[in-house]
Amino acid sequence: MAEEDYGRYVDWTQMGEGAAAAASASPMKGDGKVDPRELKSQARSGVWARSHKQRALVYQQLVRAIPCRTVTPDALVYRDLMGDGGGKRQASSLPLPDFVDDTPVPSYCLKAEAVGAAHAVISCVASQFPDISFCPALPAVVALLLHFSPDEARCFEAVSRMLACNEPGRRLMDQTFLAYESSCMTFGDLAHKYCPGAHKLVVATATDVLEVYSDWQRWVLGDLPFPHAARVVDVYLVEGYKVLYRVALALLKFYRKQKAASAGSGKPPPAQQESSVIRADIQTFVKGIGSSVTPDKLLEKAFSIRLFSRKEITLLQLTNEKSLQQKGITVKQKRRNVQLAVNADNFSSEIVSAKEIRDIWSWIPERFALCQPELLFTTSTHGCSLNRFYSHTEGHEPTLLLLRTTEREVCGAFLSTDWEERKRGGNKLSFFGTGECFVFRMKPEMERYEWVVIKHPELANAGQSQSLDLVDEDPPDNDANSNADGHTHTLPVEPTGPNPSERLSPFLSARHFHLNSRNTSMFMAGNFDSIIIGGGEGNALYIDAELNHGRSGRCTTFDNPPLCTESFQVAVLEVWGFQDAMAG
Repeated sequence: MAEEDYGRYVDWTQMGEGAAAAASASPMKGDGKVDPRELKSQARSGVWARSHKQRALVYQQLVRAIPCRTVTPDALVYRDLMGDGGGKRQASSLPLPDFVDDTPVPSYCLKAEAVGAAHAVISCVASQFPDISFCPALPAVVALLLHFSPDEARCFEAVSRMLACNEPGRRLMDQTFLAYESSCMTFGDLAHKYCPGAHKLVVATATDVLEVYSDWQRWVLGDLPFPHAARVVDVYLVEGYKVLYRVALALLKFYRKQKAASAGSGKPPPAQQESSVIRADIQTFVKGIGSSVTPDKLLEKAFSIRLFSRKEITLLQLTNEKSLQQKGITVKQKRRNVQLAVNADNFSSEIVSAKEIRDIWSWIPERFALCQPELLFTTSTHGCSLNRFYSHTEGHEPTLLLLRTTEREVCGAFLSTDWEERKRGGNKLSFFGTGECFVFRMKPEMERYEWVVIKHPELANAGQSQSLDLVDEDPPDNDANSNADGHTHTLPVEPTGPNPSERLSPFLSARHFHLNSRNTSMFMAGNFDSIIIGGGEGNALYIDAELNHGRSGRCTTFDNPPLCTESFQVAVLEVWGFQDAMAG
């Protein structure tokens, strides 16, 4: 029996240094199989890259281990439908299905005729998986697997097993627009949580952050050079979908580092450009990353990020899917640019410009980014009355509070929960809200301050109840735990599990998963004589019943400095709601 040729589709002349050695190198064992206990360490260390055949045999081992539906099309089905693939196929005679969204087959150092083979495999997938409605990653996955397949049929079988995976909680490729779009929203949430510097760069330079992040999968599966992409697939087949998020975040970090190096010190920040320009710039960077970042360095960066658990990603993905379903976005349609939701012609505020509200919009959780701002309350129209503040804001969730002082300082807060929740505490001033709340300042400089647990998850393990002051008459270093009326308020902190990675993402609203509200912290509070945002050793914002005077100081919830002059007078206060941009 002739030995199978696992390099049949490879153009070795494009493979670079070490290609000849890898092509001729024998597997580590005769059958190439790896002890399952060693798969993870070997995948991350890159030992399979030394032998093309070794990698091909390991891929077979990994793919065969994927639990699948009982009836999953295999190589025999492919040969019955498409033949043995012995002759050269013309890609033009086998157009790609609509569900790949015009994504071409990457060359990945393949022979010219291999593109036709990839088209044939994808066409057969389309006929055997009629439920797939959106899968732009498929061309790249097929091209990568062709590298390590002896024929089209075996490549088809491997792809089929990946698509038919039925292990609970595990997926390898998005197969619907809903899943894909929610993954883009999830990546956006993860980017501004784990890559704040890079995210801030994208916000500053692109007109639509969501549009830029819609390419995140293509960066990894499509744009990366083949040596980098193959190393990613090594780990991806072992550890799953989460690896793609890790690598995309690492690419974003390297992109930001390159832009910082090229800009130099003392230069003004880059001007904002069309999102298509930034998308092309990132794509060019990723395609050329081989000149500055090795595959080892890329994976080292990816796995150095103190990241999320699979459970957290799954829950974050589910809540973003739920948001899209509520808006009726389940199939591909023209992307609604965030800028359309904040149209300069329709937006009017006495506090921030349309450009500034767009910047704030880039901070909010992705599932609200398709909403447009709706003015609910302004002191200029509704007067300086806390009762009127409540009557106009109750029933709305989330809300955005903006404030300009008489010194022309601008600050505010994103508030995740309906102000009506304050009534649950009766006359007692008690905190409510979720970890999605954050405070910010716009002038004299723009900065956001999130829940402190996001950056320091170990703080959630300090499970002792403690008395924290809600209101400080004095500066934040005052030890008194009392409000203006002398009443002391306490907030018990519930113990959490010892493993922070098993907790929900702070970007998820607790109520979506029916969690105990005591798992939240000191985010927002209100009664008849004040509203408070942020607690613990001070308040990020305290505003009196006349909405006229207030204080700002450091608080432990957001670990923020004073957002403006510590004792200030309100010039204008506005509250904005989030109106569904898809309605009507």
